[in-house]
Amino acid sequence: MNRIAVLGVGRVGSAIARAALAVGYEVTVAASGPAEEIALLAEIVIPGARARDAADAVADADVIVLAIPLHKYRTLDPELFAGRIVVDAMNYWEPVDGELAEFRDAALGSSEVVARHLGTARVVKTLNHIGYHDLEEHARPDGSQAGSPAGAPARRALAVAGDDRAAVEAAMTLIDRLGFDPVDAGPLRNGAALEPGTAIFTGVLARDAVAEVLGSALTV
Repeated sequence: MNRIAVLGVGRVGSAIARAALAVGYEVTVAASGPAEEIALLAEIVIPGARARDAADAVADADVIVLAIPLHKYRTLDPELFAGRIVVDAMNYWEPVDGELAEFRDAALGSSEVVARHLGTARVVKTLNHIGYHDLEEHARPDGSQAGSPAGAPARRALAVAGDDRAAVEAAMTLIDRLGFDPVDAGPLRNGAALEPGTAIFTGVLARDAVAEVLGSALTV
């Protein structure tokens, strides 16, 4: 899988797109409007990415990354994402998104809410618990670990939660290729352990530490 579509060209989406380009992915980017509206931005901020309309970007992508403000998730047409691998990199931020009862009060994690809206899309939660600036600064695509080179810190880990095993594996391959250690967090409901306010969201952790923090949140 070598083609990635990033929906959203804000700071998060742009950082993800640049990081993917840096390790050899073919990247298309899209926003809510026509491709022409973001073409210049993409050329300057994400050199190498192709700006396309959302439907066209999604159509031939192997993996689709959602990096739009979460309150806009209902603008996504479920038919476009049917059967596709979708990485949910979004978070619920009440100051930005407003008070949304489906996220504030529901027992479901935010990615479960998104997955229900998207129907048959194969939703995976990851890339939401790393700052856009850290995504590029902390990446170690060469796979270097603690002690290699001597005294180097451990490679940072990112957790991946999802119900579709093939989609989880694809997302874990993406995480590894971007330069981070992927940690399988189990089913999508465990994505709640990666959301704002959790130890994983606020921490900069290596693989063993992420697995330890997940602890009892992991279910089979």
